[in-house]
Amino acid sequence: MGADNQTWVREFILLGLSSDWDTQVALFVLFSVTYLLTLLGNVLIVLLIRLDSRLHTPMYFFLTNLSLVDVSYTTSIVPQMLVHFLARHKGIPYVSCAAQLFFSLGLGGIEFVLLAVMAYDRYVAVCDPLRYSVIMHGGLCARLAVTSWVSGSVNSLVQTTITFQLPMCTNKYIDHISCEILAVVRLACVDTSCNEVAIMVSSIVLLMTPFCLVLLSYIRIISTILKIQSTEGRKKAFHTCASHLTVVVLCYGMTIFTYIQPNPSPSVLQEKLISVFYAILMPVLNPMIYSLRNKEVKGAWQKLLGQLSGLTSKLAT
Repeated sequence: MGADNQTWVREFILLGLSSDWDTQVALFVLFSVTYLLTLLGNVLIVLLIRLDSRLHTPMYFFLTNLSLVDVSYTTSIVPQMLVHFLARHKGIPYVSCAAQLFFSLGLGGIEFVLLAVMAYDRYVAVCDPLRYSVIMHGGLCARLAVTSWVSGSVNSLVQTTITFQLPMCTNKYIDHISCEILAVVRLACVDTSCNEVAIMVSSIVLLMTPFCLVLLSYIRIISTILKIQSTEGRKKAFHTCASHLTVVVLCYGMTIFTYIQPNPSPSVLQEKLISVFYAILMPVLNPMIYSLRNKEVKGAWQKLLGQLSGLTSKLAT
């Protein structure tokens, strides 16, 4: 293919979810509210963990990281979507598109590894509780968190680099809500088999491998719980893992369905809807799941609200 045919694309056009104006306005309102709730919920979770010394444990250290990832991930996608809902021209510059792909892909990978790390933390808590503080010491927790951030970022850097080396020719319409890797690869006017293989390998390394580690952890956890004699003991052990398990099922389930078979399935519409679920709903659900299903977090909320109530009463008098 000649150089004349490989026109440099200066910007892309995101087709988004709908071209109907009324639908776009309704989505703007809905997603604006959801985004604000995401920011509020995750920031409150992080502040609560910082303020309550009872939550200064490995589990909540990793939950802090998860909240930061959720806020960063949704911020890499949603504000641009909100602008495009009300804009006539829905363009995104080439460099901005590359940056969006890098951050969203990297933060997604970080979350998968973090969930596997949190599964290991729950495994140690249930299966080896007497040695929990010795095994999950501060140094190990810090190294596991750093590993999560570095692995996701390195994978994203590699994927973004090879994706944006593809010649896009005159193709500039991205049929997606954001600069998502599969949608961008489809624009290339050359054979993309190597890119599809790279995406598959990346999916195995940063999606299936952590998923298998999570699965193995929970097989051991469930096996240990079933050996507990008392019903109360089994309930307590299960509640230790309930919040994390809920998030794992939602997060891994939707993403495996999207990415493990990048070429044949799912359809473009399914990809869009799943991306909306992952980028908009999951970040707002995570703090709710950990708040509603976790006694320690609910206790910390009650303590904080009681302190605020007492402070308000003193100021009023």
